[in-house]
Amino acid sequence: MKNNIRWLILIMVFVATGLNFLDRQVLSITIIKIQKEFNLDDVQYGMINTSFLISYALMFTIGGRLTELFGGKIGLGFSVLIWSVASALHGVIDSFYQLLIFRFLLGVGEGGCFPAAAKTVSELFEKKERAFANGIAIGGSAIGAVLAPPLTILISNSFGWRWSFIIPGVVGILWVICWVIIPWKSSRTPEITPVKKEKAISFLKILSNKTALVFLLIRFLLDPVFYFIMFWIPKYLNEQRNVSFDEIGKLLWIPFLALGISNILGGWISDRLTKNGISINRARKIVMGIAATLTLSAIMVQSVSSVTLAITLMSLLMFAHGFWITNYITAISDVFGTNGTSTVVGLSGTAGAISGLLINPLIGLVVQHYSYDPLWIICGLMYPLAFLILLKFIPKISPLKEELALSH
Repeated sequence: MKNNIRWLILIMVFVATGLNFLDRQVLSITIIKIQKEFNLDDVQYGMINTSFLISYALMFTIGGRLTELFGGKIGLGFSVLIWSVASALHGVIDSFYQLLIFRFLLGVGEGGCFPAAAKTVSELFEKKERAFANGIAIGGSAIGAVLAPPLTILISNSFGWRWSFIIPGVVGILWVICWVIIPWKSSRTPEITPVKKEKAISFLKILSNKTALVFLLIRFLLDPVFYFIMFWIPKYLNEQRNVSFDEIGKLLWIPFLALGISNILGGWISDRLTKNGISINRARKIVMGIAATLTLSAIMVQSVSSVTLAITLMSLLMFAHGFWITNYITAISDVFGTNGTSTVVGLSGTAGAISGLLINPLIGLVVQHYSYDPLWIICGLMYPLAFLILLKFIPKISPLKEELALSH
C-alpha cells in the first residue's frame, strides 16, 4: 500500500488538467447556438476569447507565485474551484457582457492549473520519478481535449447548450471536495514524505536568473506552434483540404490523443534512462532532442496529397510536443526545486500566452495574403531551434538552489 496516496493524488491532478482543457473548449463548440440566441457577431466572439486569454496569461504567473507560497494542494484546489464556478455560470448567462465577465473568470482559474500541477508533482515525487509523474499530470489535458467535442455535443443535444457548461462545472466542484479530503500530508499517511517548507525563491531573483530566462524564451518561441494547432487546424482542413465540419470533428481528436500518449510515454522514457544510470541532464535532453527531430516532419504537411497523411503528420507533431513539454516542465523542477518550480512554470506560461496573443494576428495575415505553407515550415523548425538554445545556454540541467540561496 506504500505510495498509494501520492498516486491517487496524481490521478486527481490528471483529472484536473483534463477538466481544464475540456471546460475551455465547450464555448468553441457551443458558440454557434449562443451566437444565434444572443445575436453575437464575430467581433464580439473575438473579444470574449481575448478576455479569457488576458486573465489566463496573467494568472499563469500570479497563480504560479501564489502556489509557490501556499503549496500545490491549496493552489490547485482554488484554481479548479474558481474555473468550475465560472464554467457553471456560463450556463446562466443572458447577455454578452456576462459572458465576457465569466470568460475572464474562467481564465483566472485555469491560468493557475499547470503551475499548481507542476508544484504538486515536485512536492510528492523524487527526480527519478518526476518526468513520468509530470507526463501523467499533463496528459490529462490532452484527454480533456479529446473528450470535449463528443461530450459537449451529447449534452447539448440532450439537455440544451447551457448544461454543457453546468455539468462540467458541477463535476469540478465535486473534484474540489474530493481533493480537500485526501489526507496527503496527514501524519497517518506515512507513505508520503512531508516536504520541508522552504522560503520561496525571490520573484526578482528568478527574473534575473539566466536559466529561468532561457526557459521563458523557449516557451515564448514554441507556444504559438501549439496555439496554431488548436485554433487554426479546423480552418486549414476545411479551406485547404476540403474537409467538412462534421468530418473535422471525427479527425481532430487524433492529434490530441497522440499528445496524451506521448505526455506519459515521454516522461516514462526519461525516468527509465535516469534509473539506468544516465544523468538527469542527459536523460531530459535525449528525449527533448528526439522530440525536436520528430517535429521536422511538420514541414511536409502541406506537400502530402491525402488528408490521412496530413493528419498523421500533425499527430506526429503533437506526439513530439508531448515528449517535449513533459521534459521541459520536469527540467524546470529539476533546476528550481519545490521553492521555485511553480513560479517559473507560471512565468513561462505567461510568456507563451503573450506570444500567442501577438502571433495569432500575424498568422491570420499570412493565411489571408499567402497560404499555410510557411506556417508549416516554421512549425517544423521552431523546436530544433529551441533545442539548440537549450543546449547552448543551459549546458547542464542541475539544481540552482545554492546559487539562488546566495542571492537572497
